[in-house]
Amino acid sequence: MSDQPILQVIHVRKAFGGITALNDVSFDLRPGEILGVIGPNGSGKTTLTNCISGFVKKDAGQVIFKGKEISRLAAHKIADLGLLRTFQVMRPYYSLPAFKNLVVPLYAPRARRHSETRLGDRDTVAVNLLEDVGFERDSQVPYKLAAALPTGYLKRIELARCLALQPEVLITDEVFSGLSASEIASMVPVIERLQMQGITLIMIEHRLRELFRLANRVVVLNFGEKIAEGTPAEIMANERVQKAYLGPQEIMR
Repeated sequence: MSDQPILQVIHVRKAFGGITALNDVSFDLRPGEILGVIGPNGSGKTTLTNCISGFVKKDAGQVIFKGKEISRLAAHKIADLGLLRTFQVMRPYYSLPAFKNLVVPLYAPRARRHSETRLGDRDTVAVNLLEDVGFERDSQVPYKLAAALPTGYLKRIELARCLALQPEVLITDEVFSGLSASEIASMVPVIERLQMQGITLIMIEHRLRELFRLANRVVVLNFGEKIAEGTPAEIMANERVQKAYLGPQEIMR
């Protein structure tokens, strides 16, 4: 991993009315790493994701991606630069087959610039992307309507839609949420492969046991403020983090 950050979040602040969702949050993201962002409900994790990805405009601070200030860019412009995010609440095209959900982002300008795929090959590329995130290629699952698929597959479609744009940085918003133990176990190798392929990740997550297996570093938010940053082992031993999670016995739940 390079010591030069690919993403810098600098003194970011965001309030909604009289409620401060983020207060002076700063951290760097290094190329090739997985950075976990954790915190109790309402700590500002999703607001942070929205501020970084352009879906919410921050009130103060800077977000710098590959040396460029991106805070004033629209979300689609940030995505076009290679910074993508998934959503906690999935919104696939339910009336389309799973693989057709990927054909749509394959028409995006970034996907066209970074692929030599001809127009007629996009269906094949879509099926290949679904296989990369855990769909069974030789089954009928990629061809089923998204509306007929369980949460685990919808999470994978969400990931694959981002991969269609060949991201450099990918933010996953609770990718393990709502999954069974077996689904989580099969999703972990997918995340590991993304890192091995050179994608830098920020994982917003409540499933700490699985996250701590994957993350190189962890940032902890509480009431909109960063209260800790370090390796998973350092975070587990941090008294402020233990207090935020109602005691040390809770942190690995």
